[in-house]
Formats: sequence, structure tokens, C-alpha cells
Amino acid sequence: MRLLHLALLALLANTAIAAPSDVYSSVLRIEVSTQVPDYQTPWNSGRFGGGIGTGFIIGKNRILTNAHVVSNARRVLITVHGSPVKYPAKVEHIAHDCDLALLSVDDFKDFESFPTFEFGNVPSLESEVRVIGYPIGGDRISVTRGVVSRIDFQTYSHTRADSHLAIQIDAAINPGNSGGPVIQGDKVIGVAFQGLRQADNTGYIIPTPVINRFLKDIEDGKYDQYVDLGFSEFPLHNPAMRSALGLPDDGIGVLVTRVIATSASDGFLQPGDVVTELDGHKVDSAGMVKIDNETVNLNEIVERKFAGGKVAVRFLRDKAWNDVEISLKPVPWSRMYAIEYEKKPRYIVFGGLVFQPLDTNLFASAKFDDVTVRRLYTDYMPKGLFQKHRDVVILTRVESDPITSQLGDFTGFAVDKINGVEVTDLKHAYDLLHSEKAPEFHVIELFGANRPVVIPAAKVAEAEGRIAKAYGITKMENLTD
Repeated sequence: MRLLHLALLALLANTAIAAPSDVYSSVLRIEVSTQVPDYQTPWNSGRFGGGIGTGFIIGKNRILTNAHVVSNARRVLITVHGSPVKYPAKVEHIAHDCDLALLSVDDFKDFESFPTFEFGNVPSLESEVRVIGYPIGGDRISVTRGVVSRIDFQTYSHTRADSHLAIQIDAAINPGNSGGPVIQGDKVIGVAFQGLRQADNTGYIIPTPVINRFLKDIEDGKYDQYVDLGFSEFPLHNPAMRSALGLPDDGIGVLVTRVIATSASDGFLQPGDVVTELDGHKVDSAGMVKIDNETVNLNEIVERKFAGGKVAVRFLRDKAWNDVEISLKPVPWSRMYAIEYEKKPRYIVFGGLVFQPLDTNLFASAKFDDVTVRRLYTDYMPKGLFQKHRDVVILTRVESDPITSQLGDFTGFAVDKINGVEVTDLKHAYDLLHSEKAPEFHVIELFGANRPVVIPAAKVAEAEGRIAKAYGITKMENLTD
């Protein structure tokens, strides 16, 4: 029997894949080798790793999976159910904010006879679904069943900052399941993407409205990200507050608490307004609207639109009703709070001092304790700090050298000024430190430090030579992503 088994494997390895008999052949195992940037020593290439995920065929040379399956990928290999052949693949489009990616293979001819998955609608509560994928615990395909238990806005864990519609099912989504199709009847109603560690047999899937938006977005050859109204709201349940605002006790309306500077709503809405309708949909006092007979977060109105799309807003201000049409656009500064991928860390090494721009990748790796740094991070978007500071520049490391002796206590502080000039971003900091006419001493003022950092300009070049050799630094700066 063993000889027969080996002979069959050898035959499969030297022939094209046989025509599939069912949809399992269109559910593919994805093997990924990754390289993750090192934000603690940003000049290093980063650590290598890998993982397993699932994808499925949705069209000619179109394979859908999760973004987190192929993030920071250096090599992607695809295997078909029942075959040992591994096909090199590449990432055509990736959307980290909604955790979806589209792959292709170099030669699709072996897959042309495979069935193509079609998409269905959002399933109803208590309906049954099937999850197909390659989870940990074995090498072969796995099929589990679950029941739809919740449809709600959830935080997508891939970036830690983006929230979209998600479907909860009472079946575990384990590592390896990610990117696999979730089927009801003969149609895909979602993509498996994350589980809940605090509960048993609880998984989440990305529903078709999010998938369809991603596929529509990339039709022009690039992904443009989500748009946002750009305001924060507060529920209006309290009868006394409603009465003070001139609202009837009808359970309709939310209070605008903050409007992000330069966002779509800036100039239209202001704190204290009460939003009662979006595109004709009543907004209840908890910030929910009814779409397709489902009650969902008001942001679902905007979720399905694209840059340049418009949303009609009805709101109450000073007890007078107003109707405006707001043109939507992304809020790029919100990416400060998202884990980012496929980007090299930006940094400057100057005389043993290492400067980096503050973002969530850096924050997660460095765990800053300084209260000012935490405040700058928290206030960056809500209070519009980005209008003046493209980057919050942090002194993250002080490498050991005679020129930097006694400076170890300054790590983890944000840079305020260099040579008397307020720093606006990392490139600006680089220019100030490398000006044509250098001062005798470079004076670097830090928020919250009891004295400035002072570096003799004449000794910087010699110190950088020693530091580059000691720490294997081949490039003293990277100013681009």
C-alpha cells in the first residue's frame, strides 16, 4: 500500500491537476513567507517568519483571501486540495483597513476548469453556514458548520483601528481558516477572518457588503481606502438633555461631540449639532440606522460609498433644522492609529541619536511611558495636531559612544525644537540637523525633559563612523515609507 501511495503522489507531481468534482478544489491553501520590519532597530531588515491561510477562486485568476494572510509577504505559494503542486502567487491588491486581498498566479491554465464562487447576501440571524479552510491541526481541508448569532459593527483586529460590519457565528475561526469562504447554500456570504479568544466557538466573518465594496474599489487598478464623515457622536437617551436641545422624546438623534479638522464634515457640522437623518434613514438615539431590515451603526451608510460620493445629512442646531449634502473623502491622518504593513520604518541616526516618527507600529514596539508622548499620540487626530505636525518625532534610542555619554535618560521623549526651530516632521528634523551652515553645537529640545540634548557638530561625522561599524548600520537615514 505504501508503494502504491508513493506512486500516486509521483503521478500527481508530474501531471496537471485533474478537473475538480466540487467546490473544494476552488478553496486553496496559501503558504506565506514573511519579513516583518524591526521598529526597535529600524536599520535592520527585520525578522523572517511565515504562516498558513486560505483563499478561494472568485473569477479568472482572481483569488480572494484576507490581507493579514499575505501581509509583509516575501513569497506566496498556493496549493490545491488533493495535490502536492505548489504554485507561486502574487498580491494584486491589498486592503488592510478591511482585511481583504486579491491574489493571482503566474499561469492560471491548471485552474480554468475549477468552479468559481459567487457571492450571496447578508445571511439572516440563526441561519446555518459552512466554513471551509485549512486551519491548524492538520494539512487537509476542513469544513465546519455554525449558526449566525450576531450582525454588528466590530473592530477588525488586523489594523486595530478600523471597524466595519461583521457577522458572528458559533464556530471557531482558527489560524489557517483565515481567508476561507463561508458558504450558505451554493453562495459565499462572507470571508472567515478572526476569532474571539475570550469565548469558545466564536468566530467572525467579513460579509458581502464589505467584500463587494473592496472589489468595486479596485476596478480602476488601485485601492483608495474607506471614506469617513469625520465626526464623533454621543447617544441621546437622557430625556432632560433631549429637552434642553429642543428634541422630542422620540428616540431619534445623536449629539455631535467632535468634528475632525479637514474632514468631510468640517465646515458643515460642529459640536453641539444633533444628527437625525443620513440619506433619509432615521438615526436613532444610539447612533443606529435600519438598512435592508437590519439595524446597524450609522457609519454603514458611509461604508458603502466612495471618495466623492455624497451623503445627505439632516441636523438640528440651536433648535433650527438644517439640511446639507456632504461630499465624502478619506481621513488619512487616522492611519496614525492603525498598524501598517508593507512599509519600511522611517528613521534618522545622527551622532548616535535615533529619531523616528510616532505611529502605532512604533508605539506597540517601544511602549512609551512619557505622559507627553501619550498625549501627543492620543490628540494627534482629534485635536488636529496633524495640521501643524505631519510627524511627531521621537528620540527612540541613544547608541553608546563618547559623544552620547550621559544621554541615556532622554530616550522616549518627543522632539520640540532643533536649534531653536520647531520640528514639523522627520524630514524637517533631518534638514535642521544637516544644514549647510552647521552651528557649533546642535541643541535638541525635548518635551518634558529637564534640559536639552547638546551635540558638538564637529564630532558628529567621526561618531557616526564608529556607530555604523559597531551596530552594522549601513544607512544612517530612511525618510520615505
